[in-house]
Amino acid sequence: MFELHVESLDHEARGVAHLDGKVVFVEGALPGEYVTAQLIKKKPKFNTARATDIHKTSWLRVQPQCPHFGVCGGCAMQHLAADAQVAVKQRVLEDAFKHLADLKPEQMLSPIHGPSWGYRFRARLTVRLVPRKGGVLVGFHERRSSYVADMSSCSVLPPKVSDLLVPLRRLIESMSIPDRLPQIEVAVGDSVIALVLRHLEALDSRDEEFLRAFGQKHGVQWWLQPKGPDTVALLDGQDSSELAYSLPAFDVRMPFKPTDFTQVNHQINRTLVSKALSLLEVNPTDQVLDLFCGLGNFTLPLARQAKNVLGIEGSDVLVQRAFQNAETNGLRNVTFEARNLFEFTLEDLHALPVFDRLLIDPPREGALAVCEALANQREADRPKRIVYVSCNPATLARDAAVLCHLGSYRLRQAGVINMFPHTGHVESIAVFEPNR
Repeated sequence: MFELHVESLDHEARGVAHLDGKVVFVEGALPGEYVTAQLIKKKPKFNTARATDIHKTSWLRVQPQCPHFGVCGGCAMQHLAADAQVAVKQRVLEDAFKHLADLKPEQMLSPIHGPSWGYRFRARLTVRLVPRKGGVLVGFHERRSSYVADMSSCSVLPPKVSDLLVPLRRLIESMSIPDRLPQIEVAVGDSVIALVLRHLEALDSRDEEFLRAFGQKHGVQWWLQPKGPDTVALLDGQDSSELAYSLPAFDVRMPFKPTDFTQVNHQINRTLVSKALSLLEVNPTDQVLDLFCGLGNFTLPLARQAKNVLGIEGSDVLVQRAFQNAETNGLRNVTFEARNLFEFTLEDLHALPVFDRLLIDPPREGALAVCEALANQREADRPKRIVYVSCNPATLARDAAVLCHLGSYRLRQAGVINMFPHTGHVESIAVFEPNR
């Protein structure tokens, strides 16, 4: 045990302190606090520790809402005031630009944030039979552990889903193979709660009846997944209402399968789509390109504003779904292609129709190949504006460096989106324009 004065926070909301000239990251500590800490791990350049006693409390500290906070690994920041969480994430973004790209946005945008609780409309719950804990556990992993947290509720899940955690335990315990059901994936739409049960062995007819009875009692829809995501199928004999979310500002309805990628936070997603399109400054005469388009989350709203939109996505399945969604919404000025954007070249870029504006929304790996192609594009062909939506500040900064230092683009604006309150996850948005 040792005493520390906490100076600042890192991107995971761990306190940053120094002991004998060495950095110590302290879980559960906030800036300005004096704490007693217990060493967790030693590294050559830093140590990690856990606060065991707090002798002086920071004004940023709040009472965590969830009784499982500190054990469950789903959240890292519930002890930190919501506004301070957003400030930490903005600093992470600014530091990434500064240290990884030697860039500073010309303007920092106001953060996008919304409800702090009940926002998580997608989740992957681990299921494990643990006799010494009294039976089946259903929930997230414990912090820094492969064990499943003993949870009876979850404050970041919608209340109707949180209320299912204990009933799901009892359901799994009643089935014939409780030790062969490792996972339940949750997908919540505007009017449907879908649960995807991963099963490593075949269910018997009695198991399926239990699932149907549970679904009817609790108002949920069961899907079964015997192998990979492409094997997911709706359980027979239950309500088959379509899983979908809406973007009312654009009169768009987005049907999806429960294992399709969709944003976790529906309210923030609506705000994000509106903000991205506003920043893109689309005109009715514009040709727009949407890369990593998925189901068409940005593409279809863009089609309401632009002359034509092309969406490109790496997954053939998602491209088929995007075509179906365009048809569902009566949009005829949008098309989609399947292409590996991680191997995108300048020749691929030149082969595309000329476009005026570009939206990029890649996974955590970023869009390096795309940005290298854009940096080497002829000046006359460059888009008037690029909006880049990111879920990883490090790869955004890397790609921004390519665009700005190799391609002579300007980093006009950037800001954070608090898509995942109480976690260290930083979603952000950036605007680039070519130097003319």
